[in-house]
Amino acid sequence: MKHITISEVGPRDGLQSVETTLSTEAKLAWIEAEYAAGVREIEVGSFVSPKLLPQMADTEAVVRGAQHLEGLIIAVLVPNVRGCESALRAGAHKISVPLSLSETHSLKNVRRTHAQMLDEIRSCLKLVEAMPESEKPVFEVGLSTAFGCTLEGVVPESFVVEMAERVLDLGVAEVGLSDTTGMGNPAQLERLLTGIWQRCGESRLTGVHLHNTRGQGLANALRAVELGITTLDSSLGGLGGCPFAPGASGNIVTEDLVFMLQSMGYPTGIDLEALLVVRQQVAELLPEEEWFGFTAAAGLPKHFGAATLQ
Repeated sequence: MKHITISEVGPRDGLQSVETTLSTEAKLAWIEAEYAAGVREIEVGSFVSPKLLPQMADTEAVVRGAQHLEGLIIAVLVPNVRGCESALRAGAHKISVPLSLSETHSLKNVRRTHAQMLDEIRSCLKLVEAMPESEKPVFEVGLSTAFGCTLEGVVPESFVVEMAERVLDLGVAEVGLSDTTGMGNPAQLERLLTGIWQRCGESRLTGVHLHNTRGQGLANALRAVELGITTLDSSLGGLGGCPFAPGASGNIVTEDLVFMLQSMGYPTGIDLEALLVVRQQVAELLPEEEWFGFTAAAGLPKHFGAATLQ
């Protein structure tokens, strides 16, 4: 079976949604522990104003501190060209710009209209293209609130496909599909994926960011993998959500996602027993936060071990 990349977003999506602000050292300890457990892509932070998200104020230091981890893809989120400049300066390997397909959410989240965000994307793209080839990061646009918005309601599927095409026509390498508010279902996911693939090509959309707000996270993830998606975002202990989308809590739990995929024979390269230890370690750093996940509560079956680590 094909290898599935698990992109851990807890240090960004998780920490931006909790009140506790971890030190740079604690964040790096988390990242290094997940790396040791086999995770090879981690979204380590976002380059946003510390006035808005003080938890992300040290993202540049975190990016630099993780550079020694050979083979780790260091991903970051940037909302604008200023953030992109910082990400490039720090040496991030993957840069994602969020384009909310709900303009109401876009104004709340990044204070920009669709037209203004497309201008930001153009400006970011110019910066990336000016980088030496050996230092050029992957540049992705995340299509946020693609499955619906708690503020605006229904987001037409035809508009999602149209915006994906517009973004890719700018020269962006790839788009990601994001269920920011946890409103999606497997049938809707299939329609959106196939719609974008038919219009833009399968190589231009290989990853999805799903939430478990209404309990559909793993069902959506499984359907995505069955259809051909190869990168799935998730968060240790299910930490995270969007602070600018009311009720949009609940990332997919990394531990549960890894268990499901490896139980089915999909290789992830992750040692789940080691990952569960990491969960305990990080939970001690965030004692006030609620942690989710069935695998950690139930434990691993006796037969689940080295044979499932592929």
